[in-house]
Amino acid sequence: MSNQAQKTALVVSAHSADFVWRAGGAIAAHVKQGWKVKIICLSYGERGESAKLWRKPNMTLEQVKLVREREARAAAEILGGDIEFWDIRDYPMRIDEATLFRLVETYRQLQPEFVLSHSERDPYNFDHPLAMRAAQEARIIAQAEGHNPGETIIGAPSVYAFEPHQTEQCHWEPNTFLDISDVWDLKRQAIECMEGQEHLWDYYTRVALQRGVQAKRNIGITAKRAIQYAEGYMKLTPIVVHHL
Repeated sequence: MSNQAQKTALVVSAHSADFVWRAGGAIAAHVKQGWKVKIICLSYGERGESAKLWRKPNMTLEQVKLVREREARAAAEILGGDIEFWDIRDYPMRIDEATLFRLVETYRQLQPEFVLSHSERDPYNFDHPLAMRAAQEARIIAQAEGHNPGETIIGAPSVYAFEPHQTEQCHWEPNTFLDISDVWDLKRQAIECMEGQEHLWDYYTRVALQRGVQAKRNIGITAKRAIQYAEGYMKLTPIVVHHL
């Protein structure tokens, strides 16, 4: 790294596997460029997203959590992200004031350039939009001079919703494509760490290939990039430009 401050990004994941399927490429790509990427797993997904583990005999809640954490840590290590597990429970997930303010402090300490989280709607999983709401509300509070006066506030990091499992029902439309071809092998390795949800490995490989085709169709005619894999994002905040 140069003498310039290291750029940072924040990923707010409702469950311990969400960041892998939906933002693993973004994490690996930015880490490769020298960024620090913080991953917050609000829960382990121990109740609602661990069916394969619960089918094993004599399984307990704590055992499920341990397995989920081990898988997610292994994935984060491959991707290069700095991961934290807040263990606020899932199905149902609830964001209390302590969790919200903890997220505010994360914003202020990290000073992220952008934040990635879930779609704002998801009729199949209420934990997901709740995580995005918390990410957005904490971002606003972290900008407020009156919250813990004297602390360094944040600017206005861009907010992106990563791809939900059921795009149409979630009213999610990609308006940003990230080429992850150079880091796809890392993302696939991270995906394969999530042994409790093996049924999603090939699903999200197909998603990455599909988004790669769409990304290729949306680059300029002079851009000579062989895009094979991409991630789609729905940018929720405006951008400020000096030219179009």
